[in-house]
Amino acid sequence: MEVVSRMVADRPVVIFSRSTCCMSHTIKTLISGFGANPTVYELDEIQNGQQIERALQQMGCKPSVPAVFIGQQLIGGPNQVMTLQVKNQLIPLLIRAGAIWI
Repeated sequence: MEVVSRMVADRPVVIFSRSTCCMSHTIKTLISGFGANPTVYELDEIQNGQQIERALQQMGCKPSVPAVFIGQQLIGGPNQVMTLQVKNQLIPLLIRAGAIWI
């Protein structure tokens, strides 16, 4: 879990993803559509991807990808992100994290 903490430190939005996951693509597109520039880690393309995926699962991410961190806080997966969007809470969260400016 420490490796994940280091990867999300000082970054407003981090998405752990798999390059072949359609839900990961959807979440990246949604967040980028607001003007945010998330840091994206494709776990199937980086050397320690399996280790990071296990750490995400230990943190409660099930499934492990996509896993979204906003303001260094674990938001969760696609269900949690979409719930925030439907409740009009995603944009304010991105603003508070410094990911977008309005």
